[in-house]
Amino acid sequence: MDWKPVKTKDTPLPDPSHPEWERALINRLVLEYLADQRRRQRWSLILKLGVLLYLIGLLIVASLPAVTDLTKINEEHTALIEVNGILAPEADASAERIIAALRAAFENKHVKGIILAINSPGGSPVQAGMIYDEIKRLKEKYQKDKGRDLPVYAVAIDLCASGGYYVAAAADAIYVNPASLVGSIGVRLSSFGFQKAMEELGIERRLLTAGTNKGILDPFSPLPEPQRAFLQRVLERLHQQFIAAVKAGRGERLKGGDELFSGLFWSGDQAVELGLADGLGSASQVAREQIGAEKIVEYSKKRDLLDALTRRFGAMMTLGFIEALGLGGEGLARY
Repeated sequence: MDWKPVKTKDTPLPDPSHPEWERALINRLVLEYLADQRRRQRWSLILKLGVLLYLIGLLIVASLPAVTDLTKINEEHTALIEVNGILAPEADASAERIIAALRAAFENKHVKGIILAINSPGGSPVQAGMIYDEIKRLKEKYQKDKGRDLPVYAVAIDLCASGGYYVAAAADAIYVNPASLVGSIGVRLSSFGFQKAMEELGIERRLLTAGTNKGILDPFSPLPEPQRAFLQRVLERLHQQFIAAVKAGRGERLKGGDELFSGLFWSGDQAVELGLADGLGSASQVAREQIGAEKIVEYSKKRDLLDALTRRFGAMMTLGFIEALGLGGEGLARY
């Protein structure tokens, strides 16, 4: 094809006087479009490769051994153990992980005191109870066998509520920030009821059970009064266990009445007034002023990144499976 290009501001175009200028223009546009697509694909590939290299780098870093070997610390220090997030079996604040850190701290003869840095809204009554019992057991064991009375302090950060406070009650003293939220001594069990909505939509629920009460708390079935009363008795029993643990841990320091165990929560300064906490202070202040060992070493067992990703994926799949079966994740008692 023979034409004279017409200069424009951006790029030369075929001469409109040429008989095949339209075809030439279309060809030009197609070629530019294909070139643009190749550029986009190239940058997309570079971006994906960068993300992949970044994730590989994270996995390599996470697989490296910890810089601090707790067994080789030969100077006096304060052991810090984080209780961060929901108390649950597979969570960072699981009883297994926290108890492992507690045992390591008690076994190190250079530890002068332990701080539980708590930032938790609560969670499983079982997990909270296991941590509480282990703190008491370790203190008694090491005092009896080795004559070593190792102090354990709880320091509330943002939240020290429900199961988080259950754990704190096992400590020798509790310190809070004035703005911390403390308390919520109670038990909850939640679910939904879709029975009327299903009736209005003309949907029939077909639930087969072997056992009269096996379908209790099914969100698509009614909740008869006998079942409601039964569930309430279970919650009251768990609540009494919670109250007993708090009273055993805090003793005569508690200054409030029954409102302390009603599920209410208070600010940190109010918690001190009510005897739910002993004073205001941070982890560094407690280490320096109460324990007398300003050097702080973290004993919290860090989760391997690959393990964390695998567990999170497994948890998501499990929750999806539970929801698909209509079992629901709300029908669990929790502090």
